[in-house]
Amino acid sequence: MGISARELAAATPATRDRYIDLLRVASLAVVVLGHWLMAAVGPDGQIGNLLAVVPELQLVTWVFQVMPVFFFVGGFSHALARRSRPAYASFLRARLQRLLRPTMVFVAVWGAAALVLQLAGADGGLTGVALRLVTQPLWFIGIYLAMVAFTPPLLRLHERWGWGAFAVLAGGAVAVDVLRFAADVPFVEFLNFAFVWLAVHQLGFLRADGMLRRPALLAGAGLVGAAALVALGPYPLSMVGMPGEKVSNMAPPTLALLCHGLWLVGAVELLRGPGARLVARAGVWRAVVAANGIAMTAFLWHLTAMLGVYGVMLGSGVALPDPASGAWWAQVPLRIAAAVVLTALLVAVFRRFEAPVPAAPATDTGGPLAALGIALALLGVLGLSMTGFAGLLSGHSATLIAVPVTAPAAVGLALAGWLLVERAGRIRSR
Repeated sequence: MGISARELAAATPATRDRYIDLLRVASLAVVVLGHWLMAAVGPDGQIGNLLAVVPELQLVTWVFQVMPVFFFVGGFSHALARRSRPAYASFLRARLQRLLRPTMVFVAVWGAAALVLQLAGADGGLTGVALRLVTQPLWFIGIYLAMVAFTPPLLRLHERWGWGAFAVLAGGAVAVDVLRFAADVPFVEFLNFAFVWLAVHQLGFLRADGMLRRPALLAGAGLVGAAALVALGPYPLSMVGMPGEKVSNMAPPTLALLCHGLWLVGAVELLRGPGARLVARAGVWRAVVAANGIAMTAFLWHLTAMLGVYGVMLGSGVALPDPASGAWWAQVPLRIAAAVVLTALLVAVFRRFEAPVPAAPATDTGGPLAALGIALALLGVLGLSMTGFAGLLSGHSATLIAVPVTAPAAVGLALAGWLLVERAGRIRSR
């Protein structure tokens, strides 16, 4: 029998930074809520984006686009984990086992469902949309895999250069945007998937070593920088992707998004005192511990739950009002409550795959195998986030780093990568 959240909370050492755990849970919760709110299904069953329907709401993404906070927290956690597990293969397996296992179960369940639906010819309408959309959040997991893979070398650079290592990554993001927008160099923008997100991740290393000493300056510089870039440059107002836009701050990331990340990291650091006092309360800490134990499962299945709610409403003849109308807003609390209940049911079914497994013995071998595994898993997960499961039998493909990839190929890459990482983490030294 597993250890309960109450027991884990009671056993928490005094040295643990509980505020970091709070930020992890809160940032994922905000992402989930944001996805639920942005999915605007109208009377015809077509899914739109609320931010496109009401453009004025795009400004709220400057507060609620909190994925940089999650990656910042990841950097902090990865720094501590790497220092406690110096063997590369063991470090990878320890960091990824609770990420890839529930992800592969999610992929397997949805892949089987997609196959059955398409064989039965029932993949039209909202079902077809669901097959395209449910894998989109997997991009986040792909980026997180890259962060784990690059932690050892980037942590060494941080330990030698401190803020200088961050400056190099941020400078890379600046150079990419100059080449992209001023010199019109093709494909260079995709490098910012690495430069922008790894720079945010590097801030977590700085936090781990007590080097974020002026959060107000960080927040102010980031906010002013983002505002100036949006006002004077080619950057859109929204900090999340918008349908049909020529330039997105998210895909691929831009310098404006990096400034946004600086603003958010500075802001959450300014709230560190009251946040730490809040999470020091026994009841709050138990809730945070419990939520951390199911966070990835809930993230993977939250869109499934929301699409399920809309599917039930359409199937039962409930009238869906026009998005952003008064009636639509009046339904929001009921739809979210229903999505919470359905997500909870899905978590109850699948949470076992997120449970910790016994740690493998430390090893100084298997590093190359682990590196290959994480590269394959990264490509597979990113590819699947782009292709979705629609067109599974028709050979539908999407372009991943200039190479067409299909959903079956993406699933195969992700599965092979996961198995290689698991294998590498178990190899013993001789």
